[in-house]
Amino acid sequence: MEEPQEIPSTGGCESDIVTEKYVVDSKECASHVQLACNAQFCAFPLDGNQLCLWGCRGPSHQLLILQGHLQSITAVAFGNRETPPLICSASQDFVMMWNLEECREKIIQGLLPRGTVMSTLLGKVLCLRFSPDDHVIAVGSGNTIFMLDVKGHSVLVELEGHQGSVTAVEFCPWQAHMLISLSEDRSFKVWDHFMGSLIFSSSILTAYPLLSLLIDEESKQLVTGCADGQLWVFSLIEGHHYRCVAHVDLRKKSETFVTRRVKSGVHSLADATTSIHLATISRSPPLSCITGATSSINPFPQFVFIVDGFKLFLSVLEQKLLLSAENTRCLWIGSSTELFIFNLANFEMEAVLRFKDFRSLSVQVAGSCAVMSETINRKAYCLLTSMFENKIAVLEISPAALLRSQQCLGPGKALSVLASSCVLPTSPLYFRTVKEKRTKPATQKQSAAVTEDRPVVFHTKVKSSGYALAPHVTMFSPKTNIKKDGKRSLKCKNSCKREEYPLENSLPSRLSKQVAMAQEPAAVSCIRYSGNGQSLACGLANHLSLVLDASLSGTPKCSLVEHCFFSFGHDGAVSSICWSHDGRWLLSAARDWTLRVWSVRRKEIMLLLVIDELPQPVQTAQFYYMDTFILLPCGPELWLLKYRLDTCKDELKRHKLKSSYKLIYRVSLSNAADVTTLSAVNDFYSYIVLTAGRDRTLEVFDLNAGCSAVVIAEAHSRPVHQICQNTGSSFMTQLSQAYNLFLTAIGDGVGLWDLRTLRCERRFQGHPNRCYPCGMALSPCDRFVACGAEDRHAYLYELGSSAFYHRLAGHTDTITAVAFNPAAPQLITATLDGKLQLFLPE
Repeated sequence: MEEPQEIPSTGGCESDIVTEKYVVDSKECASHVQLACNAQFCAFPLDGNQLCLWGCRGPSHQLLILQGHLQSITAVAFGNRETPPLICSASQDFVMMWNLEECREKIIQGLLPRGTVMSTLLGKVLCLRFSPDDHVIAVGSGNTIFMLDVKGHSVLVELEGHQGSVTAVEFCPWQAHMLISLSEDRSFKVWDHFMGSLIFSSSILTAYPLLSLLIDEESKQLVTGCADGQLWVFSLIEGHHYRCVAHVDLRKKSETFVTRRVKSGVHSLADATTSIHLATISRSPPLSCITGATSSINPFPQFVFIVDGFKLFLSVLEQKLLLSAENTRCLWIGSSTELFIFNLANFEMEAVLRFKDFRSLSVQVAGSCAVMSETINRKAYCLLTSMFENKIAVLEISPAALLRSQQCLGPGKALSVLASSCVLPTSPLYFRTVKEKRTKPATQKQSAAVTEDRPVVFHTKVKSSGYALAPHVTMFSPKTNIKKDGKRSLKCKNSCKREEYPLENSLPSRLSKQVAMAQEPAAVSCIRYSGNGQSLACGLANHLSLVLDASLSGTPKCSLVEHCFFSFGHDGAVSSICWSHDGRWLLSAARDWTLRVWSVRRKEIMLLLVIDELPQPVQTAQFYYMDTFILLPCGPELWLLKYRLDTCKDELKRHKLKSSYKLIYRVSLSNAADVTTLSAVNDFYSYIVLTAGRDRTLEVFDLNAGCSAVVIAEAHSRPVHQICQNTGSSFMTQLSQAYNLFLTAIGDGVGLWDLRTLRCERRFQGHPNRCYPCGMALSPCDRFVACGAEDRHAYLYELGSSAFYHRLAGHTDTITAVAFNPAAPQLITATLDGKLQLFLPE
């Protein structure tokens, strides 16, 4: 056995990120062994049948070697409790448990430490796990799971049911009786090991075996990895029935990570343009799976290990630069050539450490991997075994330095939805509110006009004789002696009084009413509440737009006229509808290539915008800058229209519209891609406009500067079809930082973004949405996200969890749009068959 070999740092950047603390040559290769790490030791097999423990703490890094196995060790696992410190090792001959305190005492006394034989001749063991209380050990051998009693040294129960070899087992930390296992039969099973019974068996998830497993106690999620480079995340919350929360393709995520870094100008130590290709995922994969998984890019297969979950505790400066969340929950995912930091909140790669970037490392291609993260010195220890050689190495990694070296650069100045400066004179939003007086020169014509206003002869007013006029009759005499009793003023005062939005019991989960919008089924494409929460506007596919009472007054499934204030129409399906800030006007866009502004009070059209030069019908349009402008996309451009509504119309010439509009600003997306959707705040003055392109990018425009502020490349795997901002409510008070949050909706889920960090902080992917663009909405209390789905359910998420909080039933078709009432805890959902559902709190 070699002595511990320190590798000197060859460069400032490399030594700050990773340092090789220990390397040893073994007589046998340990490339396919389940390794183990805890806060004190890194455990691995040495020379085949010896158990070696390398101390992580202290400058001496104590080395402890335990002997007792006759055949090669195939799996190692630490106990969960600090006292007594236990470790279990397994081979084809024995399953042995060691008490590390007793082993140290015997070594000090000069005696040979011996372990306790738990079982014999169980076969080739691929995985081991201690229960949370260290009373039971789960041993996976073949297609059977043996539950061993630590005190009784006996087999408590045998769990049989898998059709292939068991590759991973985990105990549920918050339910002591629950055990979850993975197998090569491409399914996972949930067991009650107290009763020896099967609780749940999943269907076949993929064409490749499931090989790695981790349970995150904080989010109550199960993370599994399969042999084709896929991650599956399931919810273990009671009542969710092990529902799939997310499905992540590591190959695509790693390629997207590299693409973002290249476009932002951040390169790796070797070559940042080289894509990362993943072939298999495993913690301790069997040999049959390893030999069959090959990559067409690399001459050897690359294996991935889900090895550890940890929190990134960064300093205040690093939090602002790297991760916005104070304590971000991440996973270490190791492969044969890389180490990944994977964010469980947004399902994105945070950093990638390539072994080939550090030429001084002894292990360049890993066969097995285990990682332990320390919260005291904020370091991580990675235990690697070489795939082709007999070398075993321990690496010390600084997660903060790794993240800092690969952080994508943002805009020069911090962006905020709230306006913090005055409008620049060069801004397209700049306009004069005070009309300048026109001074005309004193000409002869002007003086003549002054003379015409005076009597020509008498220079005074001449009183008419009145012979040709009808006698004066008093038609109306107002009463001026009415005494006010104060009832009217009190009534007006009470009607103007606004109640605050309730924070308690603010979850609308009870179906209160269902209303059909038309006699024949017509899809409801968009719904929108007015600012006071008293009216609801909805657009239908049958060319109509309706304005209803917010409570959907009327008999359920009644005729349209009974519960509709008024209706107005287009010559095509209505695609979007928007209220003005004062609630007097409605802006609707349709597939008839027109935009129309309607008067809610007069119930008639006020402005017609026919734009023939558009390449396609306008999908969305809205009022902007406190009803001063109209925003709309036009192919790859963003248009800003200034409009004027003529409210003094002649009743005899009602068909003649005197309102007008003018294009005052247009700007193209940086990549010249078509705009799929846009969003801007109209409830207060804001310079920020968010746009989404068909090339899957997000672009932020600062209209005060009149230019693009930042472009976020590869924001999603598909083009974004809706952007929803936190506009707040006049009935609710929020922190100023909360207005910087916005949502993006795509077919594979919803992303929660922060404008300050330009990062997707969380993803919500628990609702099925593959074909139809379902809508979403953010609650006025900034606590819940509502999403439509194709399984006839609406989903409610909490902002702090990726798993859905509540599922709303009672729908008859796909939910196309959702909307929260800004004044009360109410939720309206619209379906593809033309029905509205009103949900109220319990």
